[in-house]
Amino acid sequence: MADTCGQVLLGSGLTVLSHPLMYIKVLVQVGHEPLPPTLGRNMFGRQVYQLPGLFAYAKHIIKIDGKSGLFKGLTPRLCAGTIGTIVHSKVLQKCQDEKIEILGSSRKAEDGSLQHVVNETTKEMIARSCATIVTHPFHVVTLRCMVQFIGREAKYSGVFDSIVTIYREEGILGFFAGLIPRLLGDVLSLWICNMLAHFINTYAIDDSTSHTGEIKNCSQAVTGFFASMLTYPFVLVSNLMAVNNCGLAGGLPPYAAIYPNWLHCWSHLSREGNMSRGNSLFFRKLPAGKMYAIEQKRFF
Repeated sequence: MADTCGQVLLGSGLTVLSHPLMYIKVLVQVGHEPLPPTLGRNMFGRQVYQLPGLFAYAKHIIKIDGKSGLFKGLTPRLCAGTIGTIVHSKVLQKCQDEKIEILGSSRKAEDGSLQHVVNETTKEMIARSCATIVTHPFHVVTLRCMVQFIGREAKYSGVFDSIVTIYREEGILGFFAGLIPRLLGDVLSLWICNMLAHFINTYAIDDSTSHTGEIKNCSQAVTGFFASMLTYPFVLVSNLMAVNNCGLAGGLPPYAAIYPNWLHCWSHLSREGNMSRGNSLFFRKLPAGKMYAIEQKRFF
């Protein structure tokens, strides 16, 4: 119980610190570009037209809503983080207590073996998936509170009022908009990260060398970053579906088409070359073949 409380407190602190970053990323994912391109230099020193980065975007939000404007949607996100941590801990502990073994159930897998990695990854997958499903309604509320910045709406003003609004307009299914791509992305990212890290630690790192533990931890971090890059399109599609056709300007044309399901959203983004939109908030280059519309504050 003490460990779970510690995780909740740490997670809440990190959530507060990272919230402005997530807020800006979501607005970029939707396609909101309130500032025109400017002439700057890329990472190689060459002059190019770039889109405003994280800090310029943050200054724009502060200019309109003040510093507190960077924390829209924080309350439901904190609720999601707290509940998710508790659910994840409880489910993972349940899996450990029942000694779930996916491969080789007749004997315990050795630490570091492929069998052990598969078993542990499966338990983590179950725990994460349960936490994601339980907290997804709060995730939807968080995203919609953020996207209101585009149309200057106030439709989603509080956690309870937002829940009532979603239920009244969309029913139970409204709370789980964008859940499937989010779950798929989480699961794929987890498996890619753990399996790559296992093969690197097993076949590319010599256990006889010094600092082996630090090197393995580093490989886990690198594979985690690589996995998140590969599965980013699932995050983008999930977030867009969570706000799609919800009555907010950011979820309606011209910012977004009305998608019947997440596969149509994926297909449309792929055709438009927007599968990585919002993936980077620094050195943002102009979209190829797109024109900037000053009135609509977006590219088309």
